[in-house]
Formats: sequence, C-alpha cells, structure tokens
Amino acid sequence: MANITKDTVIGDILDIAPDAAPIFLSIGMHCLGCPASRGETVEEACMVHGVDVDALLEQLNAVIA
Repeated sequence: MANITKDTVIGDILDIAPDAAPIFLSIGMHCLGCPASRGETVEEACMVHGVDVDALLEQLNAVIA
C-alpha cells in the first residue's frame, strides 16, 4: 500500500501494518477487532471518535513508510 487515505479501510491497514494498532489504540479506537471497525474507513472512525483525520493520516503513513 503506497499511501493511506481517508477512504482506506482500517482492517486493510491492520492487515498490511499490524504495528499501526497502537496508533489507533492511543486515540481511543479500542475495538480494532470488532466487525464494524474492520470495515470502517479512517475518515468514518475519526468522525466517530472526534479525531483530526489529517493528523492521524500523517501518523499512519509514517508507520508504513
């Protein structure tokens, strides 16, 4: 995966970069294994959890770089 975007599904990120899980956990996204989060986009998760999507994308893309 070259770049994580707002439309990237969290489950896909965790499949290719399991080491991204602590980033999600640190911002309150604790149900990474539940079916809903496996199909939720980064943007959707950020809206639900009140997180700045651009800041999260920066962190996630740094992990996969």
